[in-house]
Amino acid sequence: MFNDSPDPDLSLFAALITITAISYYLSPRAHTVGEFFRGAGESGEAPDVWTLVLSQVTTWIFARSLLNAGVLGYFYGIAGVLAYAAYYLSFFVGARIVDSLRFRHGADSVQAYLGANFGRLGPRCYNLVVALRLISEVFANLLVVGLLFGQQGSGIYAVTIIATALVTLGYSMLGGLRASLRTDVFQAAILIGLLTVLLAQTMAAEGFSLPAVLTSSPQPDGPGWVLLIVALLQIWSYPLHDPVMMDRGFLADRRVTWLSFHRAGWISLALIVAFGILGVYAGLGKAEGEDLMATLSRLMGPVSAFLINIALFVSAVSTLDSTLASAAKLCVVDIATARPTLVAGRWSMVLFMALGLAMLFTGSDDLYAAVAVSGTASLFLAPVVVFGIWGGWRLRPWTYATAFVAAITGAVIYFLESSGYIGLVGQLAGVEHNYSKLLAICASVLLVGAGAAVCGRVRGRRGEPPAVPAHSAETADGAGNANA
Repeated sequence: MFNDSPDPDLSLFAALITITAISYYLSPRAHTVGEFFRGAGESGEAPDVWTLVLSQVTTWIFARSLLNAGVLGYFYGIAGVLAYAAYYLSFFVGARIVDSLRFRHGADSVQAYLGANFGRLGPRCYNLVVALRLISEVFANLLVVGLLFGQQGSGIYAVTIIATALVTLGYSMLGGLRASLRTDVFQAAILIGLLTVLLAQTMAAEGFSLPAVLTSSPQPDGPGWVLLIVALLQIWSYPLHDPVMMDRGFLADRRVTWLSFHRAGWISLALIVAFGILGVYAGLGKAEGEDLMATLSRLMGPVSAFLINIALFVSAVSTLDSTLASAAKLCVVDIATARPTLVAGRWSMVLFMALGLAMLFTGSDDLYAAVAVSGTASLFLAPVVVFGIWGGWRLRPWTYATAFVAAITGAVIYFLESSGYIGLVGQLAGVEHNYSKLLAICASVLLVGAGAAVCGRVRGRRGEPPAVPAHSAETADGAGNANA
């Protein structure tokens, strides 16, 4: 159990009730489609820059992120922290992707661009991967919440998960994306404050040594450094397959959007490194048989352990409401399974929460595996980003299909390899560690995708990228606001 304070259940339940009660209070009831799906204000105005910044921060510093950063630092030292932090360079890549989609290609969504360039195949493949990612986000964050209160499979574990799911679903259904943006600001303020206090406590703790932290990964071929290379390969496609990030890229004008991505990127990098340093500190002082949270509790005391648990809970809840808002938009607006109404959006949220709960109770608890599999599956978008969105190439649909099959195959192979079902990659590449296998898989997928793009480029005048339908186009002065 993560919480080692004298009365963990009571104290954490009190925090849960307080945070969710304030979130409910801050959640406005959506009355229009623009408020529910695009986060518009009552007068139709787009979110301001700091609302978008704090929303991006708290939706990317989610519970799974904090745990992954801490655990990677715990086992692999500073290299593990830098490896996970590298994924947050996605903000800067994502800013350029969004800017190109909107103001070079005139698209008002990722699906609009893919549909114009690859036909029905484009958005269908993309929507499948995005839907699976959203379900996995529900699963992963509820898993962390459950583990804050009890052992996996225990009664208190199940009750806490279901209670959190119902409460978060309730205020998300109330206001959609507008409610998510409003609560994200409050939740981000708590999270930034908690992580700042925790970092200060860590650096002031007995036995903390910054030189020791910085030299905690002495082997240049260690798993942490290998994972850093993997992250640097995956970030070119990773932001495009994150619907929460992409949705926030189409809400405000060009300047506000650009600033929000970059400011959120720097803040998120700092926060994830801060929590990762806690993991490195714990790893340097761990005893045999201890896990991360037990070590931190012993080294820093019950108060710090309690603050860590609160940070994990806040980050989980903030990500859940954003995930549900993106799920509603995906189903109702992007896939267009129903008319864009508030009722349809709310039922979509119920569906995705139910699917996440179903996935949760199958017994899976490997948090980083979900990131690795998701990042590998997203690699089919790398040729789209580099050659299509940025390079302006017109690519034949079969190149997109080839990259998609390669990426999904790679993701499945890595899942089977890391789970111990097969040993194919290890035998072929001559490596043993899962991260080395992941690097070999990612490099192979990218080579296949890039090769297909080079071979499948449409040249000449016919190679000009097709125009996105007029109803999807935006003007360069930022007409992508909530009234568009």
